[in-house]
Amino acid sequence: MNKEQLVALGLEEEVADKVIEGFGKMIPKHRFDDKNEEVKELKEQLQQRDTQLTELQTQATGNEELQAQIKMLQEQNEQTATEYQQALQQKDFDFALTEALRDAKAKNPKAVKALLDTESVKFEEGKLIGLSEQLDALKQSDDYLFTQEGVKGKTPPQGGGAPQVTKEQFNAMTYTEKTKLYNENVELYNQLSE
Repeated sequence: MNKEQLVALGLEEEVADKVIEGFGKMIPKHRFDDKNEEVKELKEQLQQRDTQLTELQTQATGNEELQAQIKMLQEQNEQTATEYQQALQQKDFDFALTEALRDAKAKNPKAVKALLDTESVKFEEGKLIGLSEQLDALKQSDDYLFTQEGVKGKTPPQGGGAPQVTKEQFNAMTYTEKTKLYNENVELYNQLSE
């Protein structure tokens, strides 16, 4: 839901701004559900493997070959758990980076992300460390990648920027040129036609 939709529902603009600002701090429900599902799957996998290992261990008492196989499976379990944890951390990092780029008003987050040195950005306690400096540098060097806060540029000159024309030039103009001058700068046209 965006600000315009909230205003259309009857909220004042100030209240709508605060609601939109609050959305940035919330975790989307689909992300929360995904995390819960991942945790459940991981717990089930670990529980199944631990059960298998316990059964094998009781059956393998005195059998060195089975003991070696159990040890190998335990190491594989630890490795799988570590890889899964790293994958979760990478997802958290990617989500936080996408949100930070959205908050920085990047027009194309993928393009901006490609220009960043993500290896030097650290994700600690839910915050990206080292990203703001890179974004500031990009805003200076490649400002076209970001939505600008206000309109930049020069104020157009009075009279719509129509060229200044002398009386001799005016007299030599065709009807079409005089009509164009009239449409662009009526005051100048009136001065020259006297």
